[in-house]
Amino acid sequence: MSAPELMGLLARALAHTDAGMPMPSRLCRACVEVLGAQSGTLTLSATPEARLTVSTSDGVSTQIDDLEETLGEGPGRVALTEDRIVVTTIDQDGPVDVAFPLFSHMVRAVGAPGTAYAVPMRVAGRVVGVLSLYAVADLGRGLKDAQFLADALGLALLGELDSLDWSTRAQIHQATGMVTAQLRITPSDALAVLRGHAFASTTTLETVAHDVLARRLVFRYDEAHAVEAKRTEEP
Repeated sequence: MSAPELMGLLARALAHTDAGMPMPSRLCRACVEVLGAQSGTLTLSATPEARLTVSTSDGVSTQIDDLEETLGEGPGRVALTEDRIVVTTIDQDGPVDVAFPLFSHMVRAVGAPGTAYAVPMRVAGRVVGVLSLYAVADLGRGLKDAQFLADALGLALLGELDSLDWSTRAQIHQATGMVTAQLRITPSDALAVLRGHAFASTTTLETVAHDVLARRLVFRYDEAHAVEAKRTEEP
């Protein structure tokens, strides 16, 4: 399909979305419809460790995005760092993908056999984020069309930067700094600690970061003991 035809389809799908929703959410939903997927997410990223999911159409893609954020690996990460489309089959009995073995194993718990797509969003030759899609079978359109729309969305999102909520990413960054100081380790190791705790607790990285900032969770014995003692004293 030609570029004008694809943009026409996107425009029509966008017109049918709720005008009261934020533009990134409307773009995500419109793109999911045009490409024949069941759900999707849009993620902006300066680096693999500085990702901000700006929109989601809900569904399986949300669960996949949460899992990638917690584990620090997955198709979205590969699409971002290697600037290529990554296609992953979600199959209870399928082989583990060697590119992201832990993710490949854990994503089976999502319980929805299908296919996950991670498409890099490019602006002026630079990858600025990832369009992630989930489809029960194959996409309704080819990967070339998916790449074209992903690039169009990347350009559109750059105009929405000032309206985006960066608070969640800031909280994760602040929590990483606190764990760095508590354990006297590097920021990358501190982020790994946070991810490990989220994985072990079956929760999200965002939730763990919030607990660290609220000092409900600490990673140094003396502080942990003080917090526990305070809880014991509270009525």
